Amino acid sequence: MEESSRGLRTIAPAVLVTTARLTALAVPGVRAMAAVPGGVNRLFRRGAAEGVRIDVDDDRVAVDLHLILAHDVNVRDVARKVQSDVARAIEEMVGMSVTRVDVHIEDIDFGDAVA
Repeated sequence: MEESSRGLRTIAPAVLVTTARLTALAVPGVRAMAAVPGGVNRLFRRGAAEGVRIDVDDDRVAVDLHLILAHDVNVRDVARKVQSDVARAIEEMVGMSVTRVDVHIEDIDFGDAVA
């Protein structure tokens, strides 16, 4: 929540979840989001079913992303690209600072590569 001379601005948590999810999915090599593991606790976290967990502290955002990657990519390079793209998207589109973007690779999609 941010206050200016013209009034109050609030950002719904769903906006942060959607921004992080769509930005991650746009990175080449990311096939899908994986559900956030963690049993009952994850049910109360916004975006957990979409592979995104967002924690907001004041105007700072911490992001956890759970991804499924394509089998033919460099995992480290894709994870770094996701981190930088998601941080930049949240900072530029929403105007909040990002303290961290943690990427969790939950699976590799071999699709039709394995017969």
